[in-house]
Amino acid sequence: MAPPHRCPLCRQTFFCGRGHVYSRKHQRQLKGALERFLPQVEAARKAVRAVQVERYVPDHERCCWCLCCGSEVRKHLSHGNLTVLHGALLEHLASPEHKKATNKFWWENKAEVQMKEMFLISPQDYARFKKSMVKSLDSYEEKEDEVIKEMAAHIREVEQSRQEVVRSVLEDLPGVGNIHSGAIPPWMIQDEEHSSGNQQIGPSYEEFLKEMEKQKLKKLPPDRVGANFDHTSSTTAGWLPSFGRVWNNGRRWQSRHQFKTEVATRTKQQSHKEKS
Repeated sequence: MAPPHRCPLCRQTFFCGRGHVYSRKHQRQLKGALERFLPQVEAARKAVRAVQVERYVPDHERCCWCLCCGSEVRKHLSHGNLTVLHGALLEHLASPEHKKATNKFWWENKAEVQMKEMFLISPQDYARFKKSMVKSLDSYEEKEDEVIKEMAAHIREVEQSRQEVVRSVLEDLPGVGNIHSGAIPPWMIQDEEHSSGNQQIGPSYEEFLKEMEKQKLKKLPPDRVGANFDHTSSTTAGWLPSFGRVWNNGRRWQSRHQFKTEVATRTKQQSHKEKS
């Protein structure tokens, strides 16, 4: 019996030996995998003729899956704040390791021989790419320097125009000096209304204590004993307050019954006044 064979493209194990690679299913899976990998290789081939240099962004750290090597490789080549698009993938496709893995992949999967060269980069093409890359990096840095110089010149012009406008406005103020003439800046001059230092801002401490006492009294029940007592009225030494009829004669339940009767009568009278 033939030893089991694991096919990574079909993701199945077969016991018919190497004969599986000639099946229609395997060839269909192989063709689909190569078609998915081919656009990335073609984009890298275009970079050989026209090198693209961009400012580095985190998105340039993306990787792609090399079908022949069975591993992830970086797509772009970054150094510092610059990135050469498809530089890392071209370097991988031109490496001897990739060429060896591609030959093995084509032999094991019985792919079309004519397509193998499409997934390889010759050393001559990669050398031409490196020369173009150096020139593109130099020209990009020159353009960046020119842009920086132009921005610096523009900023200087804007700052000079702003200073001229401020100087002209300050000079037009009647009877008031400016910092260019040696006078005290306006923001350092104290206003007359705040120069005395004796003006009190906000309520006094006594008023604050009175307001706090009012707020405490508002939280107490309105029908409490002594709530309506007039503290400003004059009383004699023999005056005694009436705390819940404790000074009345008789039993406690009698005074309690009398108190409830008076409260009910007072409530009826108040409701009658409201209706009228």
